[in-house]
Amino acid sequence: MKTYLVGGCVRDKLLGLPIKDRDWVVVGTSVEQMLEQNYQQVGKDFPVFLHPESKEEYALARTERKTSPGYTGFSFHADADVTLEEDLQRRDLTINAMAETEQGEIIDPWNGLKDIEQRILRHVSPAFSEDPVRILRIARFAARFAKLEFTVADETMQLMQDMVNNGEVDALVPERVWQETHAALIEDNPEVFFNVLRNCGALAKLFPEVERLYGVPQPEQYHPEIDTGVHTMMVLQQACKLSEAPTVRFAALVHDLGKGTTPENEWPKHIAHEERGVPLVKDLCTRLKVPNHFRDLAVIVTRYHLHYHRADELRPETMLKTLLAIDAFRRPDRFEEFLLACEADSRGRTGYEDKDFDQPRLMRDALQAANGVDIKAITEQGFTGEKLANEIKRQRSEAIAQLRA
Repeated sequence: MKTYLVGGCVRDKLLGLPIKDRDWVVVGTSVEQMLEQNYQQVGKDFPVFLHPESKEEYALARTERKTSPGYTGFSFHADADVTLEEDLQRRDLTINAMAETEQGEIIDPWNGLKDIEQRILRHVSPAFSEDPVRILRIARFAARFAKLEFTVADETMQLMQDMVNNGEVDALVPERVWQETHAALIEDNPEVFFNVLRNCGALAKLFPEVERLYGVPQPEQYHPEIDTGVHTMMVLQQACKLSEAPTVRFAALVHDLGKGTTPENEWPKHIAHEERGVPLVKDLCTRLKVPNHFRDLAVIVTRYHLHYHRADELRPETMLKTLLAIDAFRRPDRFEEFLLACEADSRGRTGYEDKDFDQPRLMRDALQAANGVDIKAITEQGFTGEKLANEIKRQRSEAIAQLRA
């Protein structure tokens, strides 16, 4: 029985990055022998065990064989005769297919070290094409390591394009697509995730609403970058600078989906794209089983981002209606996320990346002024029911109006 550190922990150690989890592979043993040594079996599809003391994961070396379409269509062989090299060969990328002995020696049968040095994401073997999840994973790794200047190998990108054309991506289940997307959204450069998916053709399959934005023009005087798809990725970049919250970043990603449905004869204007975008956001969230709190923020940013941009023009009554519509009084934390996503929209334009805008202050001041209205005092004056609600709105609108007096 021999044990080796494998996968991401070896890769991250070589890259000088923090190691979050350590994974081990065990060669030359059986399930029965692992159980005799008090390892706790947790794997159902293949033998994975928890160390009796450290609780780190130890997996028996295994090979796999494609048996049916999709990412679950595999059979596994995990007997004591499976070698370390065979186990490493089934992994996705060369930089993930290295092992380290207990003495610290690196075992690298697929040239992962060379690809780390050259900053290349390259598949290990043609078996990469058997699992469509790997398209999502390589896009996520591209996002994670973009700051280290990693790029996808040409032959790997070609293989991914072939997988899309062969329909492998169609077998992905929504939960896994969202899982990988969420993981990408918390990286420093999630826009790279979507760029890689677009380059291999998977974006059109998985996020057709986002793909549709490319090639759609916007008025150059407001959007020097012109292309709506380019703008969307710029907004996502700005959202990452403003907030670590994946909810904010997701809202930034989908806020302009309505522009993809603007009739060409109306270009470059996009009249009512906010309302047209709302059902698109809801449909995307339903399709990918996106959590409700992601969806809810994305919907209000989609519907009301133009109200935000015109905050200095809104009548006090309209400002109050907007604050009520986005539930700013009861959900101040989400109100702040709304402001961040909208600010990312303002900055996600060529030449505006570092500009400060008045809208966040104007909307915060309006909320503070409206919150300053003494509802208890109004109630004590005898107002009830609809008259009470109307009086509260009147006084709140008047408080907002006083800001401009």
